[in-house]
Amino acid sequence: MSALDRARRLLGKEDVLSIARRYFVSNGFDGTLTAIGVVVGAVLSGVPDGATVLKIGAGAAVGLGTSAVWSVWEIERAETRAEIRRVERAMLTDLDDTRIQREQSGARIVHAVASGLGPLIGILITLLPFLVEGTVFSMVEAALASVALGIAVLGAFGAYMGSISGQRWYVAAARMGLAGLVVAVINVFLPG
Repeated sequence: MSALDRARRLLGKEDVLSIARRYFVSNGFDGTLTAIGVVVGAVLSGVPDGATVLKIGAGAAVGLGTSAVWSVWEIERAETRAEIRRVERAMLTDLDDTRIQREQSGARIVHAVASGLGPLIGILITLLPFLVEGTVFSMVEAALASVALGIAVLGAFGAYMGSISGQRWYVAAARMGLAGLVVAVINVFLPG
């Protein structure tokens, strides 16, 4: 079976997709909230231009993206090895280089990629207004647009999770978006 066929097979498995979704949304939530905090903190600290905010945000994206991929890779590695060992003991056979072992390994890749994409997307979308700071937006306007975009990203995560779980999507969107507003307000009132 080719790598593409294995990927299609994995992406068709609900258990693989549901775990990947959780990692994507959870880490996307973290990344978006981090970006909102970075934006508000940078502007209130007197950062003079959008390019500097983008560099700070890129550093946060690298850190959170690396953390998301690495931690999930190691967590899933330990969990899948433990699961394979349980199956091996029950079956009294070695499962190295079997379809079960290959699928577990493939699922780990899917989960790690989804985990890493979440914070990257959350941060990069939130920081977009700073690309046009100085031409379209002032620093304060870029920050306000950035916080609004971040809240919208959080709302999209909430709407998606609400829709797949049978909740009212707009209530789930409002709950998730509220977290972005809370982070922005707390940062405004931090001493310094």
